[in-house]
Amino acid sequence: MAFEKLSDSVQELKDSIQAYSESSAEYYKLKAFKSGMKGAITLVRVLLLVTFASLAVIMLSFAVAILISQATEIASLGYFIVGGFYLLVGILCFTVGKKPIRKFMLKKASGIVFNENEEE
Repeated sequence: MAFEKLSDSVQELKDSIQAYSESSAEYYKLKAFKSGMKGAITLVRVLLLVTFASLAVIMLSFAVAILISQATEIASLGYFIVGGFYLLVGILCFTVGKKPIRKFMLKKASGIVFNENEEE
């Protein structure tokens, strides 16, 4: 009788451990899916923002270049000035901005993936 009771307890323990491992696996699958979806949604939002911001900057750059050209009465000077400005900004970002950009991106990405208290 005692052996059967012990055998039943061991079987229940085995079943409980198996159920726990299955539910844990499902939990981590859902958690990974949630993190992946948060990342994917953020990526789409950032891509849309970058697209529209780029279009706005292009249009404003043409407008500024035309204004400079009209002010100096040299048709191409405005475009050279605006192009030089963007070249200077690009060189500065490439040389000086590497570490701050990396730090900013890591902070944002880790905040998105690991922040569980974020309200949707």
